[in-house]
Amino acid sequence: MYPEISAAELETQLKDGKSINLIDVREPDEWQEGHIKEARSIPLSELQDRISELQQGDQEIVLICRSGGRSGKACDFLQAQGYKVVNVTGGMLQWSGEVAFGS
Repeated sequence: MYPEISAAELETQLKDGKSINLIDVREPDEWQEGHIKEARSIPLSELQDRISELQQGDQEIVLICRSGGRSGKACDFLQAQGYKVVNVTGGMLQWSGEVAFGS
């Protein structure tokens, strides 16, 4: 099992200036409709092919999607590959912070 944080905890950490390796695994159309500005977009459907883009030093990978389901699947997959991962429970549905639009 992997650790989880709430969207509110993530927002607090970002506001406090913590450097977070945040990956949004939603599809491009969902990303365009609004995302956390500190996140990078790597859709779940492309995750296996783009796995080399994930790591940033020894930082854990924090994954978010719409509600927590797809990011949970991404956590399962990445943890099996040996990555340190954290799932954002509730996903963007629970995010109340600033949202960026477009690419």
